Amino acid sequence: MHRPLHRILASIALGPIAWSLLASPADGEQSPPTVEWFTSHDGSREESHGHYILECEDGGFLQVGETGFVGSDARILVVKTDAAGTLMWKKEFGTGNRNMGNAALEVADGYLVCGMLSRNSAILKLAKDDGATIFQRTHDNGGADAFEHLAPTANGVLAVGYRQAEDPNSTFFAYGRGQITFLDSDGEIIAGRSVDAHLSQAYRVQPAGDDFIIAGGTDDALEYGVIKIDAQGKTLWSRTFGGSEEDHCFGMDLGADGSIFLAGHTLSGTANWDTYTMKLAADGEQLWERKQGNPRGFNPNYIHDETWGIKATPDGGCVIAAGTGDEYSYSECTAGVCSDQWEAYLVKFDAIGGIDWEATYRNQKGGDWAAEDIDLTSDGGAIVAIDDSTFGFLKLEPFLDPGDPSDPADLNGDGCVDAADVGLLLVAWNAPGGDINGDGNTDAADLGLLVAAWSPCTG
Repeated sequence: MHRPLHRILASIALGPIAWSLLASPADGEQSPPTVEWFTSHDGSREESHGHYILECEDGGFLQVGETGFVGSDARILVVKTDAAGTLMWKKEFGTGNRNMGNAALEVADGYLVCGMLSRNSAILKLAKDDGATIFQRTHDNGGADAFEHLAPTANGVLAVGYRQAEDPNSTFFAYGRGQITFLDSDGEIIAGRSVDAHLSQAYRVQPAGDDFIIAGGTDDALEYGVIKIDAQGKTLWSRTFGGSEEDHCFGMDLGADGSIFLAGHTLSGTANWDTYTMKLAADGEQLWERKQGNPRGFNPNYIHDETWGIKATPDGGCVIAAGTGDEYSYSECTAGVCSDQWEAYLVKFDAIGGIDWEATYRNQKGGDWAAEDIDLTSDGGAIVAIDDSTFGFLKLEPFLDPGDPSDPADLNGDGCVDAADVGLLLVAWNAPGGDINGDGNTDAADLGLLVAAWSPCTG
């Protein structure tokens, strides 16, 4: 249940754009980050919608999605900015009407972009300096199919996605059959196989040593699905999570200790769609789950809280990127804030699932904002992909310590070694999450090291 929160409303004008931060620090919570800057860039069609964002090695940012509407006039849109959000270049790809841009991966000599072109799985390689096409490949994996995400391999990339989509116009859950494809460095297929025994849509993939963790949705988007495969594509284990209603998984990331973070939204045990975040041990066993929503305090029966992105944070926690708003004729307004104006919604969880902070960010001049993805930045802040019918780039001020942790026994990263760290270690017992001595497990040896490093906070 969502607890009452004290709210602080602050508004700042940034050139022609105005935004508002609705911060919600309760007792024991931290203050959320403020906005450093916001900018947006559009495509050639009436609306543009981004799905994926990353900080690049040059300090700039890359966002991928489409301009136009899938099934009508959509084109893949790729936008590259510098570190201040100034446009460096943008490119569009595709003919016909079923083209989608889903994700990107930076490699040494370019950016790999994946998605769909003319109903087929697509991968493109673009030059870093000007976005020129180095190669463009499409692969027909069966029916309407797409690549959703990429992870590097020893000789190319692993692309995950789906085939035989029942809803080829969906930019999110296509109700298909999960597919994985190994590609070489030129985008040609090495091998591929179905994973539809576990996933109807493979949505995210991350390297885990020599293996890979893949997450997405099960049949009819009823549960979160996670599998671990080896470098040859053999399934090592699979897990499902969720309740009695629909649970849509759209985000996954790995922590430094191998823990797995999943994010999306759920109707299980909620009044309406709520964010649904969980942390798993490296072996796929669930450590905790949290459902959170309705940060502005409206009638929860009418509010959608939909998560699309997640990033693991250095303190063992995570931050999720979501949208919150009203899809009905309900339309309640409080202090000039209305339920049917969608806002970007971020929640920062600590290592054991407690809330460090939550906040919403909105365009004060009207119009909807929703957070579609998030990436952590090298300064300890974040870059958020904002859907405002253009590609919005929202840069948040630093809220994480970008430096190295001072002590491996300081499990929560607060600069002290105390009872809070003991609690984290006990939660992770017989799993990697509290491993201090580097042997891959949390046990009495780690507890001894923590006690030896005891240094409580003072003041």
